[in-house]
Amino acid sequence: MPEQQTLQRARRDAAEGKSPSTQAGEFVREQIHHIREGKYGARSTKQAIAIGLSEARRAGVPLAPPKGRGDVSRKARRDIEAGARGKNPSLKRSRARVKALKKEGRSAVSHAALSRQAKQAARKRGPTARSRAARMAAQTRQRAAA
Repeated sequence: MPEQQTLQRARRDAAEGKSPSTQAGEFVREQIHHIREGKYGARSTKQAIAIGLSEARRAGVPLAPPKGRGDVSRKARRDIEAGARGKNPSLKRSRARVKALKKEGRSAVSHAALSRQAKQAARKRGPTARSRAARMAAQTRQRAAA
């Protein structure tokens, strides 16, 4: 279950008209924080991100499932349905999940690992998308400095 602060930040992002992926970013941020503080671990950076996105969908963020018809897409559709119903997760299942994640390492969300993941994801996109993202980041930095 996500923390109240995370839910509030995601709702504020929604009220400000930000995209669903930005709202979901709050849940991913929470997962990274939990892993870094030692609450549990993750096998990979991708897994940490996937857990955050899953929680976002269950919290009602209108995040589309990934393209394709595999297991990940099916799980995402189930999460969206669970979010629409507002159903709480099973206590046994939650405990089992945390117990399994406790055995995993913590290095999946190190600065180096997150940087590698971001670069890898950026390489999959084209040069135009990377250029646009860099321009937007520069604008954001200018706004933050002002």
